[in-house]
Amino acid sequence: MFTFNKNYAIATLFLFITEVLIALYLHDKIIRPFGGDFLVVILLFTLVKTFFNVAIKPAAWTVLGFSYTVEALQYFKIVKLLGLQNNKLANIIVGNYYSWWDILAYTLGIATVLIIAHLRKKFS
Repeated sequence: MFTFNKNYAIATLFLFITEVLIALYLHDKIIRPFGGDFLVVILLFTLVKTFFNVAIKPAAWTVLGFSYTVEALQYFKIVKLLGLQNNKLANIIVGNYYSWWDILAYTLGIATVLIIAHLRKKFS
């Protein structure tokens, strides 16, 4: 089950750098909030596939479930409930603001992963 996949590792690194660049340099109303959330689930998927030899669908559904859970924790203001509202790292990692747009972005990101996987299988 544990493995190291170089191709997924490269994709993960590329997506991570893209996310950092978005966070540092884009302060718009579309790409940073929506594009970043769209890409983050793809990043998490590639990270899982880098280290675990699991099938694509279970990995994708697990990442989507994890993302929904984090969003639900934001809805319930978990950072504040844990007394970490002044902790910058906790606020960055967990986030503070629940949004249906985030749920949509996560869903579309995982849908993209599944579509690409289907097309790769179909044409290989």
